[in-house]
Amino acid sequence: MPSSRVVRVRTDDRDVVATLRRGIEQVQAELEVTPQFPPDVQAAAEAAAAAPRLPELDRTDVPFVTIDPDGARDLDQALHIARDPDTAGGYVVLYAIADVAAFVTPGDPVDVEAHRRGQTLYGADSKVPLHPPVLSEEAASLLPDQVRPALLWTIKVDETGEGTDVEVVRARVRSTAQLTYEQAQAAIDGGDAPEVLVLLKELGEKRLARDAARGGVSLPLPEQEVDTTDGSGPWRLEFRTLLPVEEWNAQISLLTGFGAASLMVYARVGLLRTLPSPDPRDLQRLHRTARALGVDWPAEQLYPDFIRSLDPTRPDHAAVVVASARLLRGSGYVAFDGEVPAEPQHSALASEYAHVTAPLRRLADRYAGEVCVALCAGDPVPDWVLAALPTLPEEMRTSGQKASSYERAVVDLVEAGLLAARVGETFDGVVVSVDDKDDRRGKVMAREVGVEAPVTSSVALPLGQDVRVRLVEADVDTRTVRFELAG
Repeated sequence: MPSSRVVRVRTDDRDVVATLRRGIEQVQAELEVTPQFPPDVQAAAEAAAAAPRLPELDRTDVPFVTIDPDGARDLDQALHIARDPDTAGGYVVLYAIADVAAFVTPGDPVDVEAHRRGQTLYGADSKVPLHPPVLSEEAASLLPDQVRPALLWTIKVDETGEGTDVEVVRARVRSTAQLTYEQAQAAIDGGDAPEVLVLLKELGEKRLARDAARGGVSLPLPEQEVDTTDGSGPWRLEFRTLLPVEEWNAQISLLTGFGAASLMVYARVGLLRTLPSPDPRDLQRLHRTARALGVDWPAEQLYPDFIRSLDPTRPDHAAVVVASARLLRGSGYVAFDGEVPAEPQHSALASEYAHVTAPLRRLADRYAGEVCVALCAGDPVPDWVLAALPTLPEEMRTSGQKASSYERAVVDLVEAGLLAARVGETFDGVVVSVDDKDDRRGKVMAREVGVEAPVTSSVALPLGQDVRVRLVEADVDTRTVRFELAG
C-alpha cells in the first residue's frame, strides 16, 4: 500500500499530452535528472544485457507469475505459493527477485550511474529509471516466458501466517504469466483463479491480521487518476481505491523484507530500513486534527488501529491520513558490520525490516540481497558489498529526497492542469490544516476535484470546518494552485 500520493494519467488528448510533457521536462531540468543515460552507460548496459551471468541452479520448473500495474515493464518480483506438505495448514512461498548483479559489475559504468541516481523516480506515468531500460525493462526484468537470473527466496510460513524459515539462493527462473492487479482480482472474485492466487488471498489476509496484531501502520492513500480520454471537457481527477490483491501482494514483499532483516541481524552485518517511533507531540497534534475534522477517534483506540479504520476516499478521512504522514518522518537506512544498530526497527512495521524486493528500482536492494545470499550460502559477504555499505544510507537519503521532490512537482503540475480553466470558480471544501504562525493561511481539500492546495483568508481559518473557497490561481508553468476563502 503506498505511503505517498500516486497520480496516473489516462488521456488521448494531444494537448494534454503536450502540456504534461513540457511540464515534466521542466521538472526534470530543475532537479537535474533525465531518463536518458550517458553513451558509455548505455553501451555497457547493452553489452551486459547480451551476456548475463546465469546461475547453475535451474528452477524454471516452477510456474511463477508476476502481479503488477497495467503496462509495467520493470518487473522485480515473481511469485509462487504452495501448501507446505510438511506442516498442516502451512505454506511455502517462492519469491524470485530480479538479479541485478548478474548484469552489473561493481565499478562499471552502469554501477557508477546507479550510485549517482539511487532509485527510480516516478510521477504521473513519467519515469527516470535507475538502470537503462535495456536492463530494467528487458534483459533483467522478470518478463513472462523468459529465462532470467534471480535471487530465489524460499520462505516457510505456518498456519497463522508467521514466517518460520527463510533462505535465498541464486537460480534461473521463468515467469509463466504477467498479470495486472485487475486481472488477478477478477480471477479471484470469479472463483476460477489458479491455486497461486487462491493462496495469495488466503495468506495475504492472514498476514494483514498479523500486521494489525503487531501494531503495524500503512497509510491507506488511494491512487488518483487524471482522466481525459473522451476529450469532451476539463480534466477529471478521480480516486482509485486499491484492490485487495494489491495489499495481499504487498504482504509477500513485506514478509521477504522481514526474513532478510532477520538474517542480517542474526549475522550482525547488512543494511536495514528504519523508522524512529513517532514523536508524542505529533500524536497529540493528530488527535487535535482528527477532532477538528470531526473524525471519531476513541480514546482507547491505538494509532495503528485508528489509521486502519479510515476511508481515504472521504475528504475528512483523507485529510487525517495526510496529517498523519508527519508521524512517519525520519525513515532511512542504517548499515552495520559487527554490531547491530542501537535502533534497528522500522516503527511503522513494528519489526526489523530490509528492502530487498525491488533491485531494478532501488539501489539498496541489490546490496542487501547480496548480503543475504552470502549468509545463506555460508560464504563471506563480498568485499565490494562491504565497501559500499557505509555510504549507502546517505546515497539513499539523497535520492529519496529527490524522489519526493519529483513526485510532489508532478502532482502539482497535474493539479494545476486540472484546474487551469476553472480560475474564479468556487468549490466546497474542508480546511485540513492551519499554519502554526499565521492562522489565516492553511490547506484546503476541494472535494469536487480531489485537490489539496494552499488557502488564504482575511480571518482565521476554521480548521476542520466545511467552507466555500474560490480558485484564484492555477498556473501550469509554475505548478501553482491557490484558493481563497469565499464570502
